[in-house]
Amino acid sequence: MTLSPEILWNGLGWPLIRLILFISLGLLVGNIVEGLRWTRAMGRLATPLIHAGRLKDISGASFAMAFFSGVAANSMLSEAYEKGDISDRELLISNLFNSLPTYFLHMPTVFFIAAPFIGSVAFVYVGLTFIAAILRTGAIVLWGRMTLPPIECCSDVMGRLKEQEPGSFSAIITKAVKRLKKRLPRVVFITVPIYVAFFFLRRYGVFTDFQSWLSGHLSFLSWLNPQIFGIIAFSLAAEFTAGLAAAGSLLSAGTLEPHSIVLALMAGNILSTPMRALRHQLPYYAGIFRGKIALKLILCNQLLRTTSLLLIGIVYYILTF
Repeated sequence: MTLSPEILWNGLGWPLIRLILFISLGLLVGNIVEGLRWTRAMGRLATPLIHAGRLKDISGASFAMAFFSGVAANSMLSEAYEKGDISDRELLISNLFNSLPTYFLHMPTVFFIAAPFIGSVAFVYVGLTFIAAILRTGAIVLWGRMTLPPIECCSDVMGRLKEQEPGSFSAIITKAVKRLKKRLPRVVFITVPIYVAFFFLRRYGVFTDFQSWLSGHLSFLSWLNPQIFGIIAFSLAAEFTAGLAAAGSLLSAGTLEPHSIVLALMAGNILSTPMRALRHQLPYYAGIFRGKIALKLILCNQLLRTTSLLLIGIVYYILTF
């Protein structure tokens, strides 16, 4: 099958250039949004939630701090635990409780990275992960309500947030550009080869042959589009951006439905949990908490996160298939 310059440009060259431009813009906008700390408004939710979960003053302050720095928030909890101000159970509940502000901290960047690859499907994917985060928070608040003794709520949550006011807008832009320069090369390094690989795999009928093989040898899996496995495999082998690159390539070619893209990304997100824990959480958790406590917190965090994503994914599957 010949590949003319026109085919290469229309099917690979221009789509890649356009994708890189949108990724660059998305990363820049996402970093600016995070720099403006729009999540400060969400801190107003802290007081009623902390009161409902029967958490102490230090837990409320840590929750507020987590809107800006997960490391700082966990350091506050670790120090309080070492002093005996909070129990083992409250340390665990407070740490899990901080997953909501941590999610909001990174959500803008996740969305603005996903949108150039999968377009409007990014709203669905990010929306589902948001619902999962809300579900986790509700479960944690209920757990605290049922297991912790009544206590007066922290009243200075917003005061803690005001201490974290951002600098000037020019400083925010400078920081956003600096972060863009740091992240973009890695994103491009992952995106380009994957996008090119999927272009040629589609062009030479590899996925069609795989579908035929599935039908003949694994009939119980033939209902699954084999290209979904490509997205999941790239998510596991590399990182979230790799799965998005694969998903974007397949979506632009019209070979996968949007709901299949969402489910594949959700599956990759869930299955990559062990690797994420080792690569991202373990290094800094081990530096903040003592060994056994760090492992316990990581395990509980990832277990709760995986369970919530799995439940939301199952509901989405039932509603869309």
